[in-house]
Amino acid sequence: MKRQRRSSRRRRGLRGLIASQPWAGPLLALALVVNGGALGYRFTEGWDWGDCYWMVLITLSTLGFSDEHTPLIHTGGRIVTALLLVGGLVVVQQTIQKLLELTNAGYFRRLRERRYRQLLKRTMNRHVILCGYGRIGREIAEQLSGEGVPLLVVENDADRIEEAQQRALKVLQGDATLDETLEEAGIHHCRALVAALPSNAANLYVILSARGLAPRTRLIARADSEEAEGKLRLAGADQVVSPYVAGGRTMAATALRPLAVTFMDLLAGSDCEVEEFLLSEDPSQLGDLNGSSLAELQLGRRSGALVLAIRNPDPTGSATDSLIANPGGGVRLAPGQLLVVMGSQEQLQRFGALLGNGLSSVESMPA
Repeated sequence: MKRQRRSSRRRRGLRGLIASQPWAGPLLALALVVNGGALGYRFTEGWDWGDCYWMVLITLSTLGFSDEHTPLIHTGGRIVTALLLVGGLVVVQQTIQKLLELTNAGYFRRLRERRYRQLLKRTMNRHVILCGYGRIGREIAEQLSGEGVPLLVVENDADRIEEAQQRALKVLQGDATLDETLEEAGIHHCRALVAALPSNAANLYVILSARGLAPRTRLIARADSEEAEGKLRLAGADQVVSPYVAGGRTMAATALRPLAVTFMDLLAGSDCEVEEFLLSEDPSQLGDLNGSSLAELQLGRRSGALVLAIRNPDPTGSATDSLIANPGGGVRLAPGQLLVVMGSQEQLQRFGALLGNGLSSVESMPA
């Protein structure tokens, strides 16, 4: 009874394997023919296993009947050879035909894509998801790659996918407006998502989907008009950038303040980075930091990093947060503040270590 149950389970498992993997049936049939033929030669001729499998190979290929074993085959071996010729050729033909059908149908291509998606899920962490590899997307990818930031491009156009792959970028083929695609891209454990699709409506769909899936993820979107910018912000975008507005501001700043623009360009090519240090909202976590001034703490002198700005959360929640640019030594730390700090990686690490338990989170971006 137990043997019958085990046999029934094996048959069900075999049927399940063949149903889920269409290539399994022909290959299993071919394996049965090869091993059955070798076993037949083993019993009828008494050869070792190497000679048995060699004889099966030259029989199925019909290319080796001048082999030295041929004159030594007895009646039983001749019967095995005849069965191999009749049954083996049919099985080989069916196997090749099935594999060609699967190849033409794109089965193996889809299998490779599925494995690639699974690999991305396992390996991508704290990365930036770039939706769209057009003119804006290419520039974003170049800047982030130059800074060594892990990047995953989500694109649906074959030509743009090929171009991104030629630049050694990791690419996920799919529609970025779909929840399934964003989940495969690792939306739950990325550091930021950039929606740089050419259509405002497509970017709006991406932001809506991303905000619903990962409420705490930083979302940046491209917009071509003020109306689109307002809708993207309502949809949950943390930052909306218009290429035309940004380009115009840069050109105006170059005309009015060329030295400042040159300094920012030099800074972007250095090893300096800008990080946002968010303090805990729990006063007990801050400890001695709570209420202490920058002059008393000497954070800049002890770490080597420079505090560029401090953002104070509005206690009433009715107004926007207040930003203190270039804070002086008299500015005091408080729960929920956001410190914008510039320095090298080592200096920023020392700065974070000085904050200790009072540090809630750190967000990094290229300087």
